[in-house]
Amino acid sequence: MNSDDMIGRLSGPLSPRNRIGAVVALLGGFVGAVGVGLLWATEPELPGRTHLGFGTLVTLCLAWTAYGAWTVTRRTPLFALDRVIAGWLAVTATGLLTVAAIAIAAVRGTWVGLAGVALAVTLATVAVVILARARARRAALLRRRRELEDRGDPS
Repeated sequence: MNSDDMIGRLSGPLSPRNRIGAVVALLGGFVGAVGVGLLWATEPELPGRTHLGFGTLVTLCLAWTAYGAWTVTRRTPLFALDRVIAGWLAVTATGLLTVAAIAIAAVRGTWVGLAGVALAVTLATVAVVILARARARRAALLRRRRELEDRGDPS
C-alpha cells in the first residue's frame, strides 16, 4: 500500500452514521431557524433584548444548517475538521446559554435560575471537552498524514 492509499484511509468519506448526523444538523437547524423566525415575525411589540435573543437563536440555527450542508456535500477527506467545527458551534451555543442563564438568575434570584446556571455550565463544560477531543483527533490525523507524505511513495 502506498502513502496515498494510507492517507485516504486516515479520513475517508463520511460513514452513513456521520452522514445521518449531518443531515439531522442541517434539518434541525433549518427547522429551528424557520420556527424561531416565524415566532419572531408574529410578535410585533418586543423589547430590544428579546429581539437580540431571537436574532441569536436564528443565527445559531442557521450556523447548524450551514454546518450540516457543508458536511453532507464534502467529498474529500475532512481529517476530523467537521468534528472541530461542530465542537466550536457547541461551545458557542452553550457559552451563550450560560451567559443568558447567569443573567436570568441574577435578575430573578431564584433557585430555579441557579439550577439553570448549573445545567448550562455543565453543558458548556461537556462542549469544551468535546472540542478538545476533536482538536486532538484532528491534530493526530494531520500529523500522521504529514508523516506519510514525508516518507514518500517508494514505488
